[in-house]
Amino acid sequence: MTPAPNAAQPAPVLDLDHVTRRYGSLTAVDDVSLRLPAGARHAVIGPNGAGKTTLLNLVAGTDRPDRGTIALDGADVTRASTARRSRLGIARSFQQPSVIAELTVLDNIVLAGWTHHPKHRGAWRSRSRYRLHAETAGHHLETVGLADLAHRPAATLSHGQRRMLDLAAALAGDPRLLLLDEPAAGLTDGDIGRLLAILGALPASVAVVLVEHHVEVVAQVATSVTVLAAGRVLVTGPTREALAHPEVRDAYHNTGAAAGGEVRTGAGSGSTEARG
Repeated sequence: MTPAPNAAQPAPVLDLDHVTRRYGSLTAVDDVSLRLPAGARHAVIGPNGAGKTTLLNLVAGTDRPDRGTIALDGADVTRASTARRSRLGIARSFQQPSVIAELTVLDNIVLAGWTHHPKHRGAWRSRSRYRLHAETAGHHLETVGLADLAHRPAATLSHGQRRMLDLAAALAGDPRLLLLDEPAAGLTDGDIGRLLAILGALPASVAVVLVEHHVEVVAQVATSVTVLAAGRVLVTGPTREALAHPEVRDAYHNTGAAAGGEVRTGAGSGSTEARG
């Protein structure tokens, strides 16, 4: 059960309250509650079809819940547009990297950051503003290892490079909440190492929700884990304990379970609270 709100505690950066999403007779997300503080490192795992990406879609605003509410920093954004949520600090990467192939690598990041600037309407028409955006974009490309490719068309990038570009575009929005949908999928060992370094260097104020099948990535990034099965919360708790839980082993076979421990289950209310 989620503890009663305490007036002395700050509002969680993300608060999902009994969120449900149905597609006809299929319930993709079923009565899920989740509270994340600023700086949380939280993973959502589960078998294929568990509702993980749908949950990210609901938080990002590309989908709407049939029931329940979504709040960001205490403000109800349940019906807010994707663009408004982005301006409020929600950024995401996608299973299939979302890049604009016709633009250069640099301009993909300039555009991603430009939409968050208070004077973004003039950014493309003003050389001085463009230079400022390009300088910031260059720093993001340096972070993800793409600085040397800044002036190449994004269409020429490999899958792994596009995935890193997608991550840089998300970071360009200076997010409060970063949603990552299988960011390690298709990456080489070297790229996974870079991904882990990038996530490890994020400011402590940025909360991360990670959907990932690479459990070794989950174990290194996340301090808490929620396991979904058939759209409902099966288990939640600290990462090592959650991955070692017998119910998780049954529902999600690639856990590489760590040392066991006590874990709260979400049966009934589907409620979870992650700390850190």
